[in-house]
Amino acid sequence: MSFTGLRRSSFVSIAAIALLLPLIGCGDDKGKVSILLTDAPGDGIEKAVVTISSIYLQGGDDKGGRVVLRDEPVTVSLLDLANSTSELVSEAEVPDGQYHQLRFVISGGYLEARNADGTTSIYATTNNYEGLPAGAVVAGQLHMPSYDSSGLKVKFDETLTIEGEQKILLVDFDVAQSFGKQAGGSGRWVMSPVIKAAEVTASASVNVEVKLGTGVTLPTIEGKALTLADFQAVLINAEGTQERLSLTDANVDGTYEASFKFLFPGSFQVELAAPAGVAITTTPGQPVTFKLESGRDNTLTLVVSSALPQ
Repeated sequence: MSFTGLRRSSFVSIAAIALLLPLIGCGDDKGKVSILLTDAPGDGIEKAVVTISSIYLQGGDDKGGRVVLRDEPVTVSLLDLANSTSELVSEAEVPDGQYHQLRFVISGGYLEARNADGTTSIYATTNNYEGLPAGAVVAGQLHMPSYDSSGLKVKFDETLTIEGEQKILLVDFDVAQSFGKQAGGSGRWVMSPVIKAAEVTASASVNVEVKLGTGVTLPTIEGKALTLADFQAVLINAEGTQERLSLTDANVDGTYEASFKFLFPGSFQVELAAPAGVAITTTPGQPVTFKLESGRDNTLTLVVSSALPQ
């Protein structure tokens, strides 16, 4: 079986699933677990919705040590969670012990994909999936192999040990890398999740600051005087997944900013995307390549040294 995968040309996300697991001592050799979900868009995917019927921790081996964190179904629109979170589990009690997997049992879902002609098509696990919008016409199948039985497995790099103390785990669901259209004209899409997991203390953020160089003015395009608010900061991870954020000047000091959150350690690039019809140069030059270290936030400053109409 072969697939034609989607890759983001602009990170429209990470996306990501982020799980915060605050384990607060509550006596009786137990902790408390809360789960927050985060994600961001994937290039060519307009909508990605899944119904999570249960969530559980798996300890020891596949046959034992299961602790159910949630057994009430919840339907989540993944792409609505860019740089934000949604609480899935609130303070579920978990016995002290060691756990090697977190699992999501996914009972259904759909995605809306953009076609080459600019239209969109919907692909769903079934034609009558309850999460479909009213009046939706299903063009093909979305296949989620075994996720409604054994569950989507999120493996930890290191065994998760619960001893009553607070722990926070971040799980990154990369939407752009996780859905692909099956080759051969079958019209079927397949969900093959690309997921990373680490304690949130190992995650970090990147703050991008952009300002105009001395004497630099932005051009007027089609009668509109541009500002840096018309530009976007672009973050690219090692897999080529991209996320774009618009710049804002919250302090009204002339320095525009964008903040990328819930990032795993690794290599990244940052670029500044100009509006159509504008060519720019920056100091330092683009792209800026850097390595994000565990638990450390980065601030990158780009100065626009020239901006000319094309």
